[in-house]
Amino acid sequence: MAKRAAPEVNAGSMADIAFLLLIFFLVTTTIEKDKGLLRSLPPIDDTQVEPPIIRQKNLFTVNINRNNQLLVEEEEMPISELRQAAIDFLDNGGGTNPAGESCDYCKGKRLEESSDHPDKAIISMKHDRETSYEKYMDVQNELVAAYNFLREREAERLYKKYYPNADNVYAAMLEEKEKNQFSKDEVLNERIETIKKLFPMKLSEAEPDKS
Repeated sequence: MAKRAAPEVNAGSMADIAFLLLIFFLVTTTIEKDKGLLRSLPPIDDTQVEPPIIRQKNLFTVNINRNNQLLVEEEEMPISELRQAAIDFLDNGGGTNPAGESCDYCKGKRLEESSDHPDKAIISMKHDRETSYEKYMDVQNELVAAYNFLREREAERLYKKYYPNADNVYAAMLEEKEKNQFSKDEVLNERIETIKKLFPMKLSEAEPDKS
């Protein structure tokens, strides 16, 4: 009795299927972005410009040493007080901006020994190489929260009528921009930029101490 020949497998078809599956996964797979601090880097400028002279009173120094101690203006401070200290500095309004204009929207004490204007106020943050990441992030969050508090206050003052049901107007504006990121809402973008210009985020980070 003759043996029946075993049916051959069409390897060419399997290769085609494997290739199609590869293309499918390449097209449909999404790669999650790493999360971190959102910062917009300034454009590269090759022109040589003399650095502006910064008066000491317009500089708010924040330092985290190797023991995770928080030093603000060279004095130890609990992190629970950092946000308000930063708000007081940014909102002081004790002088004028580079154009000679006073801050008519500032609600600070207008102390001569503190910042002149939000346009001039700079927060300088420095940390040691042995500073823990958790402490570093806690301090960063408090400083960013100080800016957001002041921006929210101005958003409430200027644009609350457009967001009557929003608990946080500035946050609602940012959320609306995020939802409509593919469509240009010039009015919304202009309002957000107006708020940012009132309290520009001038948060600089120095190189960590090597010691």
